[in-house]
Amino acid sequence: MKLYIPENYNAILNVNQTEQAIKMIKDFFQQNLAAELKLHRVTAPMFVKKGTGINDDLNGVERPVTFRMKDMNDDVAEIVHSLAKWKRLALANMQIEEGLGLYTDMNAIRPDEELTNIHSLYVDQWDWERVISEEDRNLEFLK
Repeated sequence: MKLYIPENYNAILNVNQTEQAIKMIKDFFQQNLAAELKLHRVTAPMFVKKGTGINDDLNGVERPVTFRMKDMNDDVAEIVHSLAKWKRLALANMQIEEGLGLYTDMNAIRPDEELTNIHSLYVDQWDWERVISEEDRNLEFLK
């Protein structure tokens, strides 16, 4: 583990203040991200059925957390660790128009993550996708 805590470190905020600050930042971020990029919030899946191709393997070596679903013929589900494929599928299924998109607050478990001050086994991250035209698929527009 490459976690580093400086000697004599003292937190500026207590636990309650930290939680309130996280909430304020998340609210501010999602409101401004949605307004600036013309996105609306959707709920992402926490898990998907194994073998559907929806759970993106990121770089191909991550092992997803799995479990069996009793009432679904004991099929195996995987905790989602990337929404790259799911977002594009959601845009198509929801028939989102060009120039609009979606965002979600994804939660995941990545057991193979290298632990550092900014990487954890538990992931809480924003994820978004927007429909753009063929002409806008260039670096100038994306910047």
